Amino acid sequence: QVQLVESGGGLVQAGGSLRLSCAASGSIFSINAMGWYRQTPGKQREKVASITSGGTTNYADSVKGRFTISRNNAKNTVYLQMNSLKPEDTAVYYCNAQVVRIPYEYWGQGTQVTVSS
Repeated sequence: QVQLVESGGGLVQAGGSLRLSCAASGSIFSINAMGWYRQTPGKQREKVASITSGGTTNYADSVKGRFTISRNNAKNTVYLQMNSLKPEDTAVYYCNAQVVRIPYEYWGQGTQVTVSS
């Protein structure tokens, strides 16, 4: 079992920055990759960024150049540094962990990010 707890969301003005954190606990050894997703009402959940166990990162086109995903292995924590925030970045952001066995992925509870114009 893996437990994920997100934090760091809040309200910022357009152009501002936030850093989200996701602390993982439980069967950490089973995690192959972690990522950040976001969801707004009435829309599909969107993959924002991911990082593999080997450190390879990927980003959605909409956030490239503005967001950075990173990790602190000692703390079993991944981060999402969000710069130059736009109102369209407003969403609930969820941490995701890919694992080697059923259920193959876990989700955190989500943290709200609101960007005002």
